[in-house]
Amino acid sequence: MGEREIETDQFFFLRRVHPKSGSTHFPTLVMSTSVVRRALRRDVARFVSSRRFHTEPRPLETPEDWTGFQLERANYKRLSEYPFIAFAAFTHPQLTVDHFSAFGSTQTRENTFQPHHGLHRPPAPSQLSLSALLASGAHFGHSKSLMNPNFTPYAYGVRAGITVIDLDQTLPLLRRAAQLIRSVAVKDGIIVFVGTRPDLRPIVRKAAERIGSQGYYVSEKWLPGTLTNKLEMFGPEVVKNGRVVPDLVVFLNPIANIHAIRECAIEHVPTIGVVDSNVDPRVVMYPIPANDESTRTAELVAGVLSVAGREGVALREREKAAQDKLRSRRIAKSYGASQQ
Repeated sequence: MGEREIETDQFFFLRRVHPKSGSTHFPTLVMSTSVVRRALRRDVARFVSSRRFHTEPRPLETPEDWTGFQLERANYKRLSEYPFIAFAAFTHPQLTVDHFSAFGSTQTRENTFQPHHGLHRPPAPSQLSLSALLASGAHFGHSKSLMNPNFTPYAYGVRAGITVIDLDQTLPLLRRAAQLIRSVAVKDGIIVFVGTRPDLRPIVRKAAERIGSQGYYVSEKWLPGTLTNKLEMFGPEVVKNGRVVPDLVVFLNPIANIHAIRECAIEHVPTIGVVDSNVDPRVVMYPIPANDESTRTAELVAGVLSVAGREGVALREREKAAQDKLRSRRIAKSYGASQQ
């Protein structure tokens, strides 16, 4: 099929011509681009001027000004339904918002998953799902030849020579650890996050900041003797009057901090650790089987645990406020009885 154009001053006809018979099919009348542009500019300008749109803000001093402002807003929204909105969008970009708000997807950058959400907007333990763990790569283990025999209960299988971690066990163990952190925070306990790899430093710092005054972090090397030789490290006065030994320690890379785990065991400090397939889960008291080399997994785990700690701190403050209120009522009641 061929095409021929017969152009006039304002219109052109688009004809489809059969290559053998020469007969025409489906003649179409199309307005030229310049005519359409001039018509759009003229009609939109006429419509806008008739509605008396104002680009400069003016003060609303009287009820009549407020009524006019409301009518102007209504006309402004009605303009989005104008047939020549494609041209009007150049002069009034906001006009397309109301017109197209009912179409398309409702997903935005704020309500969909983003890679940085694990660090800055982690989910609560009750909202954690297997899909979030899967998206963070928590199911990837080490090579099959490196798997620790004691890790077998947490292994789902082997794929291409790589151990796949069973996330159906990771999820309840992570929620159990979150419940532990919440309980420690409610009792005014000190929680320490340990992550000594360069990519883990902002993660442990953010987690400790999220908990508040009860959260601390170690992002550099754990100094040997921090707990077992605390008298020499901090001095007798600090050890006697301060709180040096934490109530709970979270390890994001336990193999590199095995000496810190030993010190916690000697001082009877409970530990939580992200254990991979090459790690014995018994090295920590509350293991979380997951990929310990993934930064995104560490962000998710530390974020969920820190959110649980923040919830515990909020519960403690709420209980403290309720006790203070009850105490003040008792004092006021006893003071009133003494006056009588």
